[in-house]
Amino acid sequence: MQEDRPPSGAARRQTAFRIILILGVVSLLGDIVSNGARSVTGPYLLTLGGSAAIVGLVAGIGEFTGYGLRALTGLYSDQTRHYWRTIYIGYGLLIAIPFLAVAATWEAAAVLIITERVGKAIRAPARDTIISLASFRVGRGWGVGVHKALDQVGAIIGPLVLSAAVLWGAGYEAGFALLTLPIALLFVFLFIGKHTAPIPGVFERNEMERNIDPRRFVPFATFLFLSMAGFASFPLISYHIKVQGLLTDPQIPLVYALAMTVSTAIALLIGWTYDRVGTRALLFIPCVNLAIPFLAFSGSVPLVIAGTAIWGVGIGLHETVMRAALADRTTTDVRGQAFGLIYAVYGAGWFLGSTVMGILYEVSVTHIIGFVAIAEVLAVVAYLWMRRGLGGRKEMRT
Repeated sequence: MQEDRPPSGAARRQTAFRIILILGVVSLLGDIVSNGARSVTGPYLLTLGGSAAIVGLVAGIGEFTGYGLRALTGLYSDQTRHYWRTIYIGYGLLIAIPFLAVAATWEAAAVLIITERVGKAIRAPARDTIISLASFRVGRGWGVGVHKALDQVGAIIGPLVLSAAVLWGAGYEAGFALLTLPIALLFVFLFIGKHTAPIPGVFERNEMERNIDPRRFVPFATFLFLSMAGFASFPLISYHIKVQGLLTDPQIPLVYALAMTVSTAIALLIGWTYDRVGTRALLFIPCVNLAIPFLAFSGSVPLVIAGTAIWGVGIGLHETVMRAALADRTTTDVRGQAFGLIYAVYGAGWFLGSTVMGILYEVSVTHIIGFVAIAEVLAVVAYLWMRRGLGGRKEMRT
């Protein structure tokens, strides 16, 4: 019967791009919430009595939790194929952010910040698996880049909401409370997405070996760990801006919004570039990371703003290239697990870097620069190991 025939290639491409756009809007709304809060985490913890070491530790634990737990949630999504259910639960934990409005101590705020990161850990492998499956139909790098660009639009809007709340005298608390609205709208788009592609696996089929090849995975994971260890966290950058009196409280989220604007453009550019040069695009990451501390931790306002903009370049590079490269290295049957594992490595590197840099900040910025230089040089070595391990083979693109 006509209605029982599988959809044509063109129809699948249209549906695939539609689901990328829908999940992009979901991520946009989610990032209004998470990045709105993230843009003021450093200054807010400072007002509650936190130190630079505390800010670095909370940021590190949050990122480690948000990435480390993905090894388990990715495995769960592969075994159950309950991608949408997992995404629903993960986004539900965004409700922790509005509760920051009533946090009375830095310890309470830290718990809420980490809770939101747990939600990120739950939803990300399932969401990224769906994006990777759909992007197979439209170009791996381009599909991931479009999603990441939409995601970053939310990361621009969120800080503007917080900045406006502080500028108008309502304070951080009112800004956090306003973030309840995008959470409600987010679930409307999730409902639409689930009914647009209830079984995402139809977008991509392949005949690759159904396991994670250590020869391809370990060098790639080592590169990501080292490059993320040398990637400064924005909470520590914003803490530096605050304690040095370089910008006012309302201006700090605006600088973050600038970084996210840069990141949006970079996500599209690097996604397009990846489809043409493959994993060679990864080499941009350590180069960008190395430039950040020289500028972002300086005492000059123009240099700090430039450093934060370059930090935004790093954000756009990291997640776009990493997600596309990983999808090209893994079979669909273990992709959720692969995303979970690589995110755990990614988060471990960020945890190490954030914690060490927070401690080193109390000593001197020069020590931070030295630490970043060592981490990124080692990352380049790991990249060469990864390229040598390919032995001239192309990435898996079926």
